[in-house]
Amino acid sequence: MPIAASTQLTFESQSVTASFIEPSGRSVERRIEIRTNPITGRSCRIAYSRVNEKETGTETLPPPPPDAANTDKCPFCLPQVHSRTPRIHPDLAVEGRLSQGESLLFPNLFPYGSYSAVSLFDNRHFVEIGTASLQSYTDSFVNCSRYLQRVLRHDPQAQYLAVTQNHLPSAGGSLVHPHLQINADRICSNHHRFHLERTDRFYKLTGRLLFGDYLAHEKADGSRYIGKTGPWEWTAAFAPEGFFEIWGILPGVTSLKDVTDLDWQDLSRGTLNVQRYYRSIYRNGYNLGLLIAETPQSRLELRTVIVVRSNFAPWVRSDFTGFEIILGDMTTFIAPEQTAAMARSFFT
Repeated sequence: MPIAASTQLTFESQSVTASFIEPSGRSVERRIEIRTNPITGRSCRIAYSRVNEKETGTETLPPPPPDAANTDKCPFCLPQVHSRTPRIHPDLAVEGRLSQGESLLFPNLFPYGSYSAVSLFDNRHFVEIGTASLQSYTDSFVNCSRYLQRVLRHDPQAQYLAVTQNHLPSAGGSLVHPHLQINADRICSNHHRFHLERTDRFYKLTGRLLFGDYLAHEKADGSRYIGKTGPWEWTAAFAPEGFFEIWGILPGVTSLKDVTDLDWQDLSRGTLNVQRYYRSIYRNGYNLGLLIAETPQSRLELRTVIVVRSNFAPWVRSDFTGFEIILGDMTTFIAPEQTAAMARSFFT
């Protein structure tokens, strides 16, 4: 049955039941909830019967990666970072690399787009989840922002921007040294395209911004809302597309040019709060992503998405199964309302 919703957003939830006979001979029923994401229209499944399952490798925080102390071979570590990393083309930055406090930014040696870069934070080679300093994270986000604004001045058509993070190999990270990835392109990504179309259509129908309305609903509902760090507001995703998925929304802000250094600090504080929550449930891998579209009349508000990935530890199973890869339905084991309840203490 539908959950109460704002005028244009539908927070839809349905349940199905699996009935079977246990090996003991007892007849049982297991409930599976299927929710539809109000933003994307994609469905996810919450398999409640697995909530108490003890996944191997999550009884305690896994040990550091095998190369956690191997600084000599890491191209991002001092002092070799200056000799083993590429330099930005002088048309974009004559200094070659951009520095901001503890952060150093330079091109990605293996680029994914026209303006693909890496922003380091924290000079330690390996940083356990949730233990980076607030200043180092802030420096890295600010460095990303200033690089992207340089790109826009140099190439105004490179309007599709992204800042992402893959923490540890289980989340797709190729190096354990902490860093953010930055990308800017003239060619629209799938998610940029979809969210631009969705937010534009919503604005034309209502005269309001989509993520702002979503946030207003979640604050009024209260069961998934977590808290604030400055102007950023944090909530567990209603229909998660990843485990323990949490969103940080900057309502009303649709352009990088309107984000201040203090806003980046507040984003960093919220990001670290989420990571500390993940650490408390013994997870060490995660992805972070922020999409920005500097297109005329963009209605896409800034939203950071953070999701847990499988732990980087021996014999840990992947977090994606045939349901996600073949059917396209994310399947999680815990209700977003419980995720929010557990995460709130890290925001107070």
